[in-house]
Amino acid sequence: MNLLFCNIPVVASFLTSAVFAFVEDLDDTFKDKRVNDIWLVDFYAPWCGYCKKLEPIWNEVGLELKISGSPVRVGKMDATAYSGMSSEFGVRGYPTIKLLKGDLAYNYKGPRTKDDIIEFANRVAGPAVRSLPSKEMFEHMLKRHNVLFVYVGGESPLKEKYNDVASELIVYTHFFSALEQVFPESLTLPELPAVVVFKDGGYFTYDEYEDASLSSWVNRERFQGYLQIDGFTLYELGETGKLVAIAVIDEKDPTEESDRLKTLMQRVAKEHREHFSRDFQFGHMDGNDYINSLIMGEVAVPSVIILNTSNEQYFLPSEAVGTMEQLVHFIKSVLNGSAQAYGGDGFIQRIKRIAFDAKSTITSVFRSSPLLGCFLFGLPLGVISLMCYGICTAESDYGSDDTDALKRLTDEEDEDEEEEQEREQSAELEGPEEDELEGEEGAEKDPAEKKTD
Repeated sequence: MNLLFCNIPVVASFLTSAVFAFVEDLDDTFKDKRVNDIWLVDFYAPWCGYCKKLEPIWNEVGLELKISGSPVRVGKMDATAYSGMSSEFGVRGYPTIKLLKGDLAYNYKGPRTKDDIIEFANRVAGPAVRSLPSKEMFEHMLKRHNVLFVYVGGESPLKEKYNDVASELIVYTHFFSALEQVFPESLTLPELPAVVVFKDGGYFTYDEYEDASLSSWVNRERFQGYLQIDGFTLYELGETGKLVAIAVIDEKDPTEESDRLKTLMQRVAKEHREHFSRDFQFGHMDGNDYINSLIMGEVAVPSVIILNTSNEQYFLPSEAVGTMEQLVHFIKSVLNGSAQAYGGDGFIQRIKRIAFDAKSTITSVFRSSPLLGCFLFGLPLGVISLMCYGICTAESDYGSDDTDALKRLTDEEDEDEEEEQEREQSAELEGPEEDELEGEEGAEKDPAEKKTD
């Protein structure tokens, strides 16, 4: 027993080393050796807090992929030490996760959880379009994935477009191909070949004439009609070009009003799909913190809001939404442009955004760590104050020195002028006496000179 306890640190150290062994540290030689393998790489910075948070998850990803026999190799690279390599791969922030497959590089933009990252790696590492050979396989995939795209039919120009779109959007969703026989008899298609999306308990077919390009249609349909929305999901929805209609509720303290708004939003998403699915995504969000930071305002809970993520505009109903008809009327008013738009991305709004973000950052720092906040913001302000004081004091001393020097110069000039005046007065007094003496001497000399003469 004692021997076992003594060896626990050794065993733990061994297991830790084994886990780290499945994540390779990469350097500038990676460019040459990556060609023949599929790599999942985390580009990180040693000082980045998000990178440190991802590190244990990344070790689990490496271990899981290795144990499962995946062909994907997992690595990590210090993007600050090998900045040339990271720039070549288009790394602009930390952490950046990329799957490198041949000459292609796929960015991962999903949640940073082990399961989501592994699912992404397995999906992208395989073929862009996978075959569904049987009904059993189709049913299995239908239960496993919330959204499923399937090409039905043989060789055609549509299939070529589908393969291209799959290669482009494989990072987001799943693409399959099948023959018509693998589907249940209840599924009827207007014509073949066809592209079908299975979601929300039904299926919808791509129409080349009504739905524009296949890529745009897939991008719009890759989400379920109704979602639970968070900040990350909202960011992804922005790439679809849709407006986002949200019921803002509090799931921790549900009320009858919250449940009613959530139900109304779900009904609109399902019952009015034909009218609104092209332009709107529906869902609910737990709490209003993220929405408040987005619109730089306060949204009541529960309430309804529509966001335009492309230009940061938002819309609020002019009256409380109490019925299905009122919610539909509000959505239509946004669609036809009669609803009042708030926010936006104009110059004034950008200035407000900078000020709001600065205020939020300072507030969050002081809330989480008052001492750190005082150090980060108090120290620079103190240094600036001392510098300003020193400059003002120096200017004041310099001015007083100049004044004293000028005063001394003026006093000296006054003294010189007084001395000059005294000399002139003395000269004036001495001048006539000399003349008079000379005159007197001349007067006294005349009689003698006359006598001599």
